[in-house]
Amino acid sequence: MIFYVVELSDDWNVDVPSWKYPRNLESNQSVISRLWQRFQDDGNVSRCYSTGRPRVTTPNEDRYLAVTAKRNRRSRASDLSRQLSSATGTTVSRQTVYRRLGHIGLYARRPVRCVPLTATHCRLRLAWSREHALWTPQQWSCVMFSDESRFSLQSDSRRTFIWRAPGTRYHQENIIE
Repeated sequence: MIFYVVELSDDWNVDVPSWKYPRNLESNQSVISRLWQRFQDDGNVSRCYSTGRPRVTTPNEDRYLAVTAKRNRRSRASDLSRQLSSATGTTVSRQTVYRRLGHIGLYARRPVRCVPLTATHCRLRLAWSREHALWTPQQWSCVMFSDESRFSLQSDSRRTFIWRAPGTRYHQENIIE
């Protein structure tokens, strides 16, 4: 696409007929006419951003969705949609909730399943590792490590999701025991 910088004066159609402008600018006559009309209307020829369907939610409603998702991280998108509808009267689909929260920076991800460590745990682990840092392979051969496994007799739904921002995977609020 080729762009031209054109200076139009008030007497532009006096000097040269308007049908000659498109040939000089290698553009269609309707484009020049529309630009000139827009310039006369509001003194500006910049392109108005109005493509696409208008948004259903306002920025305030988007912030409401984000705050609600952060307060209850395990809530589903359909639940958030219902809460928004009851609070503001705006009905949105589940997919719209995903898009709005993704635009803000919150994504539905599986939570990390591990034992959350307190400051005491971290201190004790560091002390243990410092005590055993200089052990020889002979000493380590006498140690038996066992891997812990998690068993559940009832159905365990691993399909629970939480709303979190990228880079916050191991934050305390995003960990499930």
